Amino acid sequence: MQHLVRLGLAALLGTVLVAAFTTYRIWDQGGRDELRTADAIVVLGAAQYDGTPSRIFEARLAHAVDLWQAGTAAVLVVTGGKAEGDRTTEAAAGRAYAIARGVPEAAILAEDEGRTTLESLENVAILMRAEGLSSAVFVSDRTHMLRVLRIATDEGIVAWGSPTSSSPIETNLGWQVEATFHELGALGVYFLGGGHLVSEEGPAPGG
Repeated sequence: MQHLVRLGLAALLGTVLVAAFTTYRIWDQGGRDELRTADAIVVLGAAQYDGTPSRIFEARLAHAVDLWQAGTAAVLVVTGGKAEGDRTTEAAAGRAYAIARGVPEAAILAEDEGRTTLESLENVAILMRAEGLSSAVFVSDRTHMLRVLRIATDEGIVAWGSPTSSSPIETNLGWQVEATFHELGALGVYFLGGGHLVSEEGPAPGG
């Protein structure tokens, strides 16, 4: 019985240590802006309402458009499919937002099928390879960046992160905690599904 108790305590301690380390990695990566020139800027989709980006999505899009206008990359990739009941996609809403702010249609690629981060990034990798693009600066919220960059790297993209600092999540500690717990769970699911362990050195060269 004592042996089982010790095993249980060891397992609990191991779980706590892994969660603590992963939380550190989430916020360490989210605190980095790895901005540099690349083949593309990829902005991760979020909720949209009949073509109007949510506040979280708008913050990501605004940052991505700023990066495009600054010459970070010649190509802007918008992502995200439809939620049940939607009449349009996150990618279409993102495309319209970017065009309205001066990004030419010819400079925009759209991944409009993915309903999860993994699906979107798998599709982005296929899209980029078809266009001869190999590197990208990824834009999302701070807490999302570690998972985004890990998956992108596993999909063969040379990936760097430039998180938005204007997300509504930044203004609310409760939302930050909720987002962190969400990422802990999502990273666990990804790793158990075959993803590689996250290294301390960052998810990509130069990261």
